[in-house]
Amino acid sequence: MKVLVAVKRVVDANIKVRVKGDHSGVELANVKMAMNPFCEIAVEEAIRLREAGAASEIIVVSAGPQGSQETIRTALAMGADRGIHIPADASLEPLAVAKLLKAVATKEQPRLIILGKQAIDDDSNQTGQMLAALLGWPQGTFISKLAIAGDQAEVTREVDGGLEKLSLTLPAVVTTDLRLNEPRYASLPNIMKAKKKTIETVTAESLGVDLTPRLTVVKVEEPPKRQAGVKVATAAELVAKLRDEAGVI
Repeated sequence: MKVLVAVKRVVDANIKVRVKGDHSGVELANVKMAMNPFCEIAVEEAIRLREAGAASEIIVVSAGPQGSQETIRTALAMGADRGIHIPADASLEPLAVAKLLKAVATKEQPRLIILGKQAIDDDSNQTGQMLAALLGWPQGTFISKLAIAGDQAEVTREVDGGLEKLSLTLPAVVTTDLRLNEPRYASLPNIMKAKKKTIETVTAESLGVDLTPRLTVVKVEEPPKRQAGVKVATAAELVAKLRDEAGVI
């Protein structure tokens, strides 16, 4: 079974994001970039499927600037077999990414597509659902467990009311939650091997996808700073402040 995994290059999760002076977006110059944490989980799950004998080839695809190839190399060092890079300088919206992935899936014919449930930069949580709709494939979102049995993918997904178990007929699309697994670190030998693995460059034009944004960012602002707390001496004073100043009672 061929598995396709989508990965995204984002600002490292340990870096404090700063808004640009003109409020047009966040500052990316000279900022450490890394693979989106949910995408790491997706790559790890694909590798585990191959180790279990359920997958035969893992293809990693990323759309974005030239630096996205570094993210693909990270996935290759973890254990993926080959990569596909779709160059794009402008910010990509979820629908555009879903269309790109659909075109790649049509070409590669994977039986399973794994994505992170969301990216930590925009938190859209839309691409996996849009991709499944475009392909007409069953989907399992926010999964915390995945098992392949024949032509079925048995998934456990996290919902507001608890856990939901689904059986998806392959081919299918799944999106990963944090509790699915813990990604491995790439070993030095695998990092060296990853440098020799193939990364194919495919343009959006050749895939027949228009990347023109449909949304315009008007302004980006930092959240307001948290106000200092106030100590009260009695319960009566607390109730008075909640009533008169906060207006919550």
